[in-house]
Amino acid sequence: MLTIADPSAVPAARSFVHWVCDPVAASVPQVRSRVRAVLDDWRVPVDVVDALLVVVSELVGNVVRHAGVAGRMRVAVVEGGGWLRLEVADRGSALPRLPAPRTEVDAESEGGRGLLMVQLLTTELGGELSVVAREFGKAVRVRIPVPRVAARRPEGALV
Repeated sequence: MLTIADPSAVPAARSFVHWVCDPVAASVPQVRSRVRAVLDDWRVPVDVVDALLVVVSELVGNVVRHAGVAGRMRVAVVEGGGWLRLEVADRGSALPRLPAPRTEVDAESEGGRGLLMVQLLTTELGGELSVVAREFGKAVRVRIPVPRVAARRPEGALV
């Protein structure tokens, strides 16, 4: 089940939105859909939205796979000052290992590529990936610069 933790934090606020949900497989598409709606409402460029949807799917999927038994997860999207931050937090105690630059992936492995993909997408967008240890869990953060798309002119508007 996906719920908005702060009912006053709606997408129109254009600065901070977050949700708290159970770390179950059904949460991945729900969170992805909500993040898309927020980014669309904030007029984030489509190429950035596409990349961030892959990122959120990977990060939420990691919580479902690795920290699901530790309790609920929190997903936040923050925009301000030309930067956008996506954060996925859980109560699991194990910190993920961020991939080293130029990491080689075992071609026979069935997993272990998610954070590498997140890191590559984040770097391509000019941003950074970090892990923040907290007293009760951790958060994985992606921070990227993001210009807004110019407002569309209504049909027939004079330039």
